[in-house]
Amino acid sequence: MAEKDQSFSRSVPFLLLSLLCFCSLFFLFSYLRSSDAFDNTLDLSVEREIMKRSNRFCNYSDGVWIKDGKTRTRYDGTCKEIFKGWNCMLSGKPNAHDLVKWRWQPRDCDLPPLDPLWFLERFRDTNIGFVGDSLNRNMFISLVCTLKQVSNEFKKWRPAGADRGFTFLKYNLTVAYHRTNLLARYGSWSPSVDGGVLESLGYKRGYRVDVDVPEHTWAEAPSFHHILIVNTGHWWRAPSKFDPIHSPMIFFEGGSPVLPPISPEFGLDMTLKYMTLFIEKKMGADAPKFFRTQSPRHFEGGDWNEGGSCERLQPFSSEQVENLYSLKRNGTNLEARQLNQHVYKALKSSTFGILDITRMSEFRADAHPSTAGGKKHEDCMHWCLPGITDTWNDLLVAYLKGL
Repeated sequence: MAEKDQSFSRSVPFLLLSLLCFCSLFFLFSYLRSSDAFDNTLDLSVEREIMKRSNRFCNYSDGVWIKDGKTRTRYDGTCKEIFKGWNCMLSGKPNAHDLVKWRWQPRDCDLPPLDPLWFLERFRDTNIGFVGDSLNRNMFISLVCTLKQVSNEFKKWRPAGADRGFTFLKYNLTVAYHRTNLLARYGSWSPSVDGGVLESLGYKRGYRVDVDVPEHTWAEAPSFHHILIVNTGHWWRAPSKFDPIHSPMIFFEGGSPVLPPISPEFGLDMTLKYMTLFIEKKMGADAPKFFRTQSPRHFEGGDWNEGGSCERLQPFSSEQVENLYSLKRNGTNLEARQLNQHVYKALKSSTFGILDITRMSEFRADAHPSTAGGKKHEDCMHWCLPGITDTWNDLLVAYLKGL
């Protein structure tokens, strides 16, 4: 009888491990079979609460684009900081000079253009950081080119590990961009020769994502900057890099793998929770910090690697926008609105403001570099400069004035 008890006690850990592996594999393969790990649930109550907190005086996201021939070009294609693929004026995009003639008109208020002299004076002795992917770089360059039109004494440098930065010397105003795709630290993962839990679950390669560790490129940014504009989004839906079968995201927390393995949807939620808490701790509750909502893509006829294009020369109508982006109608380009739901949920109890650029940008299928970007495929994700990201900065100023 004693031998039977000992045999049973030895088998318990094995049974528990087997059960854990089975559950993990069931969860993993159920996720992989799913055509879309990001659900379409629209939590309107959370969205309204966040937007009400951010837009104290006006709902800037509700409006229309108006073509106004009186609108002045705040800078042009001669600004050296514009990435070649985004310089639609110099690359000859047919409607490049028309892009600056469109202005966003909120229904209940006005959104005046950024006054660069006022901005430099108002934010004298201030450090402003853009943290995020290349769409935040789009916005950063727009602001730099605008300020350079009235202040040509500046120093180029890389403050606090930034990808690039400018200090306008007369005003001691620094504007910097910190490159990061996921906000969280990530890198290639390979199986250990000794094996482990992940290896036992069948993982052969992938990307380790530490949901609670900020990427080094921006880890010092919250301590250096007085104002922060943060984003993450479309990289979480990038199967060309994070292929769910061949190179999946493998999430770690506290240095250990998250078990059972979770999908990118839940990994994003965990990352947003940790990163917003990290920023709040470093900057404090009163520091102006904004999370920029998703920048929509406008590929038609296929995705970027499927011959998709964006050759329109006029903004979309409201009906066209809803056909492409509506969550209820399962629009073909609804990615931006889906990802925004995760942002709204993460920021519900935070001190962040929301810089809502999604709705106004959804109309602007005409404002991407398209074939003028010089890539093998059309660029229907980034924006021409000058262009719509100038309006994003107008919105930033409106929010800063409202604080």
